Amino acid sequence: MIKWAFIAVSKAAEGQVHKSVIRTPQREITTVLAPDYETAVQVARQLVDEGAAMIELCGGVGHVGVARVAQAVPEVPVGVVRFDKHPALDGKSGDDLFC
Repeated sequence: MIKWAFIAVSKAAEGQVHKSVIRTPQREITTVLAPDYETAVQVARQLVDEGAAMIELCGGVGHVGVARVAQAVPEVPVGVVRFDKHPALDGKSGDDLFC
């Protein structure tokens, strides 16, 4: 089974509460909403420790946030959907909100 994760940022989220897991016989994806970069880093580390083979980050995670997550989990690839101004973050990057 291949496991991977998708992490999005949302100020009102609680990383351990706003979480879902979808499983098929061959794949498992865990989706987590994190309220800030610090939590996103903690969640990424936990998911990799639980077997996630890759992390994908939402477009609201800016360049700084991507770097922080990638540094926290160097053993897996970290990909990102890119929005420089994310519509769900009032047209801002996560870097504007969390740095």
